[in-house]
Amino acid sequence: MALGQQRLQEWEYHQRRQKYGELREICGEQYVQEVTNAPEDVWVIIHLYRSSIPMCLLVNEYLSLLARKFPEVKFLKAIVNSCIQNYHDRCLPTILVYKTDEIKGRFIGVAECGGIHLQVEELEWKLMEVGAIETNLGDNSKKYTIDMMTLSVQNISAHEVTSTKSSDVVKPHII
Repeated sequence: MALGQQRLQEWEYHQRRQKYGELREICGEQYVQEVTNAPEDVWVIIHLYRSSIPMCLLVNEYLSLLARKFPEVKFLKAIVNSCIQNYHDRCLPTILVYKTDEIKGRFIGVAECGGIHLQVEELEWKLMEVGAIETNLGDNSKKYTIDMMTLSVQNISAHEVTSTKSSDVVKPHII
């Protein structure tokens, strides 16, 4: 293959990978087109939200940052009622991760999305764990991710863990 042809292919590949780069709002009628019919090689992350829920606004803010950092991934948000009627607020925020028309990951409710003290690195790590993004956070990001299952089993809230001296509490299991 000629060097020029190889460079053209690399440029086309790079252009394809850079085509998103923002958190776009869609409505229910666009769901099939934007999510179900997305190209097979594209990861789609959609956040179902309600603007009256502070955690949803935080997730939108973080997904917007991550969309710029990972422009090869399609980041979408949709007001939940436009997609699902009578969806319970306790299930919000809801983040669904798709590839090739299949759900590869789902985070439903505040705890699964990372809790009220969510950091953008935690959300990035969660999306990396399901395969949607390739992050350069490395092993350092593990310190951001508190295993919420362990905390709930121990009946300790994330707030108590962060506001209590570490010597006073059994250390939570870090993933």
